Amino acid sequence: MAAGERTIIIEGIDPLVLYGVNNTRFDLISKHYPKLKIIGRGNTIKAVGDEQLIEDLDQKIHAMIDFHIRYGYLSETNIKDILQNNPESIDRAEEDITDVLVYGNHGKIVKARTVNQRKLVEMYESNDLIFAIGPAGSGKTYTAIALAVRALRNKEVKRIILTRPAVEAGERLGFLPGDMKEKLDPYLQPLYDALHDMIPPKKLQEFMEDGTVQIAPLAYMRGRTLDNAFVILDEAQNTTLSQLKMFLTRMGNNAKFIVTGDITQIDLPNKDDSGLVKAIKLLEGIKDIAIIYFDTRDIIRHKLVKYIVNAFEEAKGKPDKQTDAKSDDNQTK
Repeated sequence: MAAGERTIIIEGIDPLVLYGVNNTRFDLISKHYPKLKIIGRGNTIKAVGDEQLIEDLDQKIHAMIDFHIRYGYLSETNIKDILQNNPESIDRAEEDITDVLVYGNHGKIVKARTVNQRKLVEMYESNDLIFAIGPAGSGKTYTAIALAVRALRNKEVKRIILTRPAVEAGERLGFLPGDMKEKLDPYLQPLYDALHDMIPPKKLQEFMEDGTVQIAPLAYMRGRTLDNAFVILDEAQNTTLSQLKMFLTRMGNNAKFIVTGDITQIDLPNKDDSGLVKAIKLLEGIKDIAIIYFDTRDIIRHKLVKYIVNAFEEAKGKPDKQTDAKSDDNQTK
């Protein structure tokens, strides 16, 4: 066997994609070639040993790079398939590529996974304003944010604006320590979490600093005209009708608006003040406005969540057993 040495250049992708966290992926590749001495530094991989094995390694490394460039992700399973000449990864990727909304961080594939999530994606193509109504965990906000990130990457819009009413904070903000951002961030955290799944941390930081991605409480929308933007209002059940009107009339040219909410989780002191149901009734049937209702079949959190939601829904209107027992006791005294 002829001995040789070669330096393989990693181009077109972040070397971390091949190395993995704590070199887990690099170790996977190295173990596949026990007769080669393989050293990875930065964007170069140096291999010493049998020339045929080095050539095979070179081809496999470039196959992994090409896979990531084409499909936007590379998982450990993909690496194993490529090392073993197993075509399954490519077959699966080709099948999935048309359904994928966003290739997120660490190989995460974000796509519509339920009937109503897919309906939301379809409705987006032909409507400028969409109401997505349904229970917690049904993926309505997550899918909406994925659509927004895709639109930004495809240069369909220039910025993403995410907002929600900080009703939970109420008047207590003044008693919390820190500046306004520090006070409000906990109430906006679910939106940050979704973005962190879909945009690399460094890039997201840049977007936040230059205003490409904005996350703000609903009150900050007043007086603005939102052009060339993908705007998502989350937790809309906690807005009044006047607040919702204020938000919807911010829509400018080349703007897409998605309003999400769960009418069973109204946190307003007077639940009748919620403007979401009223707005839907007022706007239903208007061209370019779509309304989608999610349900427990769309819940993709822990399997227990849908049962919990169903249990609470069924309990609505049923008398409280403890209250009934106390009432019976009072009547017998």
